[in-house]
Amino acid sequence: MQEVKKLQYYVNGEFKTSKTEIYSDAFDPSTGEIIAKVPRCTPDEVTEAIAAAKAAFSGWSSTPVIKRVQILHKFRELLVENMNELTHLVALENGKAWGEAEGDVLKAKEGTEQALAAPSLMMGESLLDASKGYDTVSYREPLGVFAGIIPFNFPAMIPMGWMTPICIACGNTIVLKAATFTPQTCFRIVELYKEAGLPDGVINIVTCSRHEAEILLTHPDVKGITFVGSTEVGKHIYSTAAASGKRVQALCEAKNHALVLADAPIDRTAAGIVNAAFGCAGERCMALPVIVAQDSIADELTQAIIKQAKALIVGAAYNKKTQLGPVINEAHKKSVLDWIQQGIDEGAKLVLDGRNITVKGYEHGFYVGPTIFDQVKPDMTIGDREVFGPVLCIKRVKTFEEGLSVMNANPFANGSVIFTQNGHYAREFVRHTDGGMVGVNVGIPVPVGVFAFNGHKQSFFGDLHCLGKDGYRFYTEGKVVTTHWFDEDEKKSKTVSTWDGTI
Repeated sequence: MQEVKKLQYYVNGEFKTSKTEIYSDAFDPSTGEIIAKVPRCTPDEVTEAIAAAKAAFSGWSSTPVIKRVQILHKFRELLVENMNELTHLVALENGKAWGEAEGDVLKAKEGTEQALAAPSLMMGESLLDASKGYDTVSYREPLGVFAGIIPFNFPAMIPMGWMTPICIACGNTIVLKAATFTPQTCFRIVELYKEAGLPDGVINIVTCSRHEAEILLTHPDVKGITFVGSTEVGKHIYSTAAASGKRVQALCEAKNHALVLADAPIDRTAAGIVNAAFGCAGERCMALPVIVAQDSIADELTQAIIKQAKALIVGAAYNKKTQLGPVINEAHKKSVLDWIQQGIDEGAKLVLDGRNITVKGYEHGFYVGPTIFDQVKPDMTIGDREVFGPVLCIKRVKTFEEGLSVMNANPFANGSVIFTQNGHYAREFVRHTDGGMVGVNVGIPVPVGVFAFNGHKQSFFGDLHCLGKDGYRFYTEGKVVTTHWFDEDEKKSKTVSTWDGTI
C-alpha cells in the first residue's frame, strides 16, 4: 500500500497548503491504489502564483543570460544525479514502463541542454551604416510571465523539457498548471531547480481545474500561454488567450498514420510499428495508431504485427521487464474500452483483443493489452479519432497515391510515416504529406530538441512551435535600435530629412 500524500502548491520558492476544500485522487496506475490527494487551488492562489512570477521577472530578466544558463547547467547535473529517483516517480504516477519513464526524464534533460544555447540563440543582428551614419541593431528580449498548461502523459518532458527551460533561459518567469493525475514529478523537479540556485518566483506550480486555469488565459500580467492537450481545449485556449492579446502555442491531438509499401521489410517494419503504436500505452500524441498497408503485403504485415504485439510483456510500470504498462486511470481505461467497442460496432475486424488482460499481483491496475483492428474503412471513427491507448488500426490501399490520399484526409497532422526502400516514393511522400513531423522508416518521427515540434492542421494552433529556434522566438520579442551620432557640422544643422536616415 502506497502512502497517500496530501500535496501542496508551489509559489515564490516554497510549498504552501491550499485553502481549498476540494482534492482529487491521483493513482498508481499499476496497482489502482490512490497515492496522492491533489488540491484544486483557489482563484486567489492562481493569482498569487502569477503575482509571484511577475515580481520575480525584473530581477531574473536583468540577470545576464550567461548567469541564467549557469543555473540551468547546474540543474541539468542534478537531473542526471537524480535520474533513478525521477524515473521511478514517472513510472509510479504515470504508468510508463521503466525505459519509457527514463526517456521522459532524459527528454527533460535534452530540453534543458537546448536552453543552454540561449546566449547564442538569443543573439540579434546588426548592420553598420544601414543608412549613411546610421547603425541598426536588433535584440531579443524576454516578455514577462508565461503560463504552461500540462497534460498527464509526459510529467517530466513537457513541463520541464518543452516549457520551462527555454522560457526561463530567455529571462521570463513561468506559472505551470501541473496535471492533476501526475503532478509529483513536476514538484520534485522544481526542488532541483531551487537546489541549483534558481531565484524564488521564477517557477511557480499550481494544480487546479479548467475553471481556475481560465485566469491564466485572461490575466493581464500573463504574456503567453503554452499548452499541450486535446484539440477541443486547445482551440478554446488559443481563441481566448489570443483575444486577450497573448501569444499562444497549443499542441493538440493527433491520429498519425504510416504508409507501408510493398517493398518494406516485413519484420523490421512490424517491429517499428509495434514500438510506435503500443509504447507509452499509446498515450502520446506521436503514437502510431494507424497503418495504411499496400494490399499485396497487408496480410503478411498484419500477422507479423500480431505476433510481435502478443509477445509484449504487460506489467507494472516499475518492473524493469515490463514493455507495456497501464493507462493512467480507471476512467481513461473505460474510454479506451469504449473506443474498442465502437470499432467493433462500426464493423472493423478485431484481430487482437486486449480488453480482458490481467497482471498477476496487480489485478486492480488499469491495464489494456495491445489491440489491433484490421479492415478499417474511411467512414469508421476508430480510424480517424484519437483513442490515446494501445489500439492499432490497419487500413488497406492499392497504391501509393491512394495511401497518401487516405492519410491526408485526416484532420490531424502531427506526424506521418512511410516504410519503404524506394527513394522516389519516400521523396514524394516527404513533399506531399500533411504531417508536420515526417518519418522515413522511423515510426516515431519526433526530432531532437534543436528542431521544433512541428504539428500541423488540427494538431497545432499558433505561429511558433515549441523547441528549436521557434522556441526562442516564442519566448522573446524583437527590439530594433537605430543609432546616429552627430558630427560637428550636423550639430549646427537646423533641418532634418523627412525620412531621417531610413532611406
